Amino acid sequence: MALGGDDEADFLAGVAASRALHGHWVSPPSDTAGFRTMLARLRAPANRGFALRRLDTQALAGYVELTQIVHGAFCSAYLAYYAFAGHERQGLMKDGLQSVVRLAFSKLGLRRLEANMQPGNTASAALARACGFTREGYSPRYLKIRGRWRDHERWARVAR
Repeated sequence: MALGGDDEADFLAGVAASRALHGHWVSPPSDTAGFRTMLARLRAPANRGFALRRLDTQALAGYVELTQIVHGAFCSAYLAYYAFAGHERQGLMKDGLQSVVRLAFSKLGLRRLEANMQPGNTASAALARACGFTREGYSPRYLKIRGRWRDHERWARVAR
């Protein structure tokens, strides 16, 4: 499930096929150099990336990452996710995201996960809500995506 070098071709093909789906919502790496930079970032102890593959075909259906993992008094991380075209709206991302949330709360010992998404990204908000996240707030010009500072809603889930 951990994203690795063997996933490069499938990941880059998924990104290329998903340009319309991803629109201005996300900007995943789209070339070998970007993918390898992402893998290098994921080797840091504070980051984890997960390839979500279909059980029936092993096709790469999506990606989830935990970043800025902090332990101690905070026990928190940021969560990002996206599906690849042809695999969206089938429940695959919900299953994969729930698996990563369980792993974060059990094996990684985290207590809080935060996901940030742009207003209007109703599919992402619906997925977050379906996985137990609640909207906590709004941050103007929060993240720079595709060359523009974009507003984001902050969603979080706390371990029970």
